[in-house]
Amino acid sequence: MAQTQYTEENIRSLDWKEHIRMRPGMYIGKLGDGSSPDDGIYILLKEVIDNCIDEFVMGAGKTIEIRIKDKEVRVRDYGRGIPLGKVVDVVSKMNTGGKYDTRAFKKSVGLNGVGTKAVNALSAFFRVESVRDGKMKTAEFELGELKVDSKIEASAKRKGTKVIFIPDEGIFKHYKYRNEYVAKMLKNYVYLNPGLTIDFNGEKFHSDNGLKDLLEDNMAVEDMLYPIVHLKGDDIEVAITHHKTQYSEEYHSFVNGQNTTQGGTHQAAFRESIVKTIREFYGKNYDASDVRKSIVAAISIKVMEPVFESQTKTKLGSTEMGGDLPTVRTYINDFVKTQLDNYLHKNPEVAEKIQRKIMMAEKERKELSGIRKLARERAKKASLHNKKLRDCRVHLGDMKKEARLETTLFITEGDSASGSITKSRNVNTQAVFSLRGKPLNSYGMSKKVVYENEEFNLLQAALNIEESIEDLRYNNIVIATDADVDGMHIRLLLITFFLQFFPELIKEGHLYILQTPLFRVRNKKETIYCYSEEERVNAIEKLKPKPEITRFKGLGEISPDEFQHFIGDDMRLDPVMLDKAMSIEELLKFYMGKNTPDRQEFIINNLKVELDKVED
Repeated sequence: MAQTQYTEENIRSLDWKEHIRMRPGMYIGKLGDGSSPDDGIYILLKEVIDNCIDEFVMGAGKTIEIRIKDKEVRVRDYGRGIPLGKVVDVVSKMNTGGKYDTRAFKKSVGLNGVGTKAVNALSAFFRVESVRDGKMKTAEFELGELKVDSKIEASAKRKGTKVIFIPDEGIFKHYKYRNEYVAKMLKNYVYLNPGLTIDFNGEKFHSDNGLKDLLEDNMAVEDMLYPIVHLKGDDIEVAITHHKTQYSEEYHSFVNGQNTTQGGTHQAAFRESIVKTIREFYGKNYDASDVRKSIVAAISIKVMEPVFESQTKTKLGSTEMGGDLPTVRTYINDFVKTQLDNYLHKNPEVAEKIQRKIMMAEKERKELSGIRKLARERAKKASLHNKKLRDCRVHLGDMKKEARLETTLFITEGDSASGSITKSRNVNTQAVFSLRGKPLNSYGMSKKVVYENEEFNLLQAALNIEESIEDLRYNNIVIATDADVDGMHIRLLLITFFLQFFPELIKEGHLYILQTPLFRVRNKKETIYCYSEEERVNAIEKLKPKPEITRFKGLGEISPDEFQHFIGDDMRLDPVMLDKAMSIEELLKFYMGKNTPDRQEFIINNLKVELDKVED
């Protein structure tokens, strides 16, 4: 076997932008096209906004203006402005920034001076403009390369910083900003910064009641077991209620204004402290799962120089609050024990409702204990020689932990469709779960059905979501069914299952529908896959004269060689999103309850066009 030469020529030094562009995942996590809330294009936006938030926290500027049109993003704050002599350095030199000086930024979101540089390096166009002391400085870049370095000049503009960027389509393929995801991000910023106003494309976001507003905006009042318990301290704020019907736990956690979607030491301490306080208040050693069942809560803390487990800052690793304060765990435990205990003593009607909820959870858990044990054993046995789940290497121990952000589970029906996806998938990060026939309609059923129904039991085990979604095994759950009436029915039944028992999977943006092409248009030189009638017409126009046109009737007829185009870099996903105008119960009742004239009218008015598309 020939040995590979290892000489001085093999040693290479990359400049700052080359390294970011070569390894973007190290800086912004997954790339994606914008169909997922944690796709890189949203991290780019967040990195720019974080700097504006830090200005607000320091008492400079109460308004942030954001405009997104097509591919271009504009972010303007009215803070102090970047020191003019350092404008270019701040956006293009690693380890350069004001946040290393803790006198200026004591509890900042970003501390390592990387964020804006990553935005610059990963943008086809990047412009920064700083105004302060009646003077202005601008600089423009392309792919991180400085193109315009203007001289400092007099300006009558208001002080502050404006950043304009266009993400590079060479890295973010077919990307599109989804207003729903951007709006959710911006709402989180205002919940955590009372007094701040964010103007997004003309719509203004503002919050007076912090995390209380967050919970109220995320769940209907009629779904709350009791009014939100809202508690605030110097460096901590929490909001707590229980959902009347939801089975699992749901948490919104933040550190220094950063949404820690993967939790961390603070969220673990919060969950622990709630159980401890409840047990002590009632003088009963309730099971932790009974106390936390159906809880919907939010926590925000501020720590000195937080340590996150990745550059995208989605999980806190810090155990210390900083300064003279105790550990994160002790600080949160002490706060919750004192404040929540006081609240329950002052509000006995709330305490009574919580205790009744715990006792109901305990009763159900005991009734289900035998079924659960058998279900887990069945799931464990099935996984040994189970063709239902074809796992990916991330979960076989061959991949790094960071790769979990890229993991996808395709849920599909039928041997031919499952076979095509299995043969064409990326075995490193993509897994396949095969359904046998149509799933059960679980509307109105109890959690018992999840354990008694083999499909649901194995799906729950595959996702690892029995207790909570904190250890969800796949970041993206993709329903892949035929684009026909039966396929649409299967989608609806699966969405019903998740809404009924695991709604936070949808709320947190983990559930998608796979788009597959309806037509293939090709000639001897080129093949174009078309996802709509309009795309088909455009493809025929492009491939003159008379190209060959194939109409795909189902996933099973698409060969594995072709399928890899549809679940690879060019994969198109439609996120499943909740309409906050309807409660989950109302939503399920409308779509899956007894047939009603209202639903019939909705189907006639809204689905006829879709059905026309998928029928010959």
